[in-house]
Amino acid sequence: MSPQFAGLLSEVAVMALPAVFAITFHEAAHGFVAHRCGDDTAWNMGRVTFNPLKHIDPIGTVAMPLLLFLASGGKFLFGYAKPVPVSFDRLRHPRRDMVYVALAGPGINVLLAIVSALLMYLVPHLPGSFQDWTQLNLEYSVEINIILAVFNMIPLPPLDGGRVAVGILPDVLALPLARLERVGILILIGVLFLLPMIGDKFGVDLNIVGSVVEGPVNWLIGAIGWLTGVRVG
Repeated sequence: MSPQFAGLLSEVAVMALPAVFAITFHEAAHGFVAHRCGDDTAWNMGRVTFNPLKHIDPIGTVAMPLLLFLASGGKFLFGYAKPVPVSFDRLRHPRRDMVYVALAGPGINVLLAIVSALLMYLVPHLPGSFQDWTQLNLEYSVEINIILAVFNMIPLPPLDGGRVAVGILPDVLALPLARLERVGILILIGVLFLLPMIGDKFGVDLNIVGSVVEGPVNWLIGAIGWLTGVRVG
């Protein structure tokens, strides 16, 4: 095993725990807010839980991110969890409550990032052998939670940002956007994978998602550092 590959595996091992926490809390938050707003679909299915096994998709949460991360030399990571089922017609105020349900996932990720930053104050009080490992986990937790929150706020259904946009835009804009729900994931995959590949062929940077997400991610991580007084990253 090459030193580079061994280093990547070591990095994956440290990232796994904060990634699982981020995904688990994200999905559970959607289900919890839906339950509070009148839809008990996820609640009855046992999806409003912090048990990661209820939310992890073997392909989307484990295999795909691992293969992409290793194949790209640690430069690219993408995956997904089992989406929490929400019956929007069972919400008390469907359009308004859809916004609350959608915001719950990214919102809990931002909160987890803040908590992770604050927990760094405890690192110097841990046994020496655990300090570096814990610090690295917490740093990854901040980064992964913020990336997950920002990425999901891209205004394209079925991402959370798309559902927020459908809930707040006037019908003339919301209805055409809502119709993208079925093909939104295909559009996203095309923008994430196909455009950068085409760009590489012509020597042009077409990593649109990376460019869009990078600014807000860096700003939020900086804001959390300012808010908590902790140097993040």
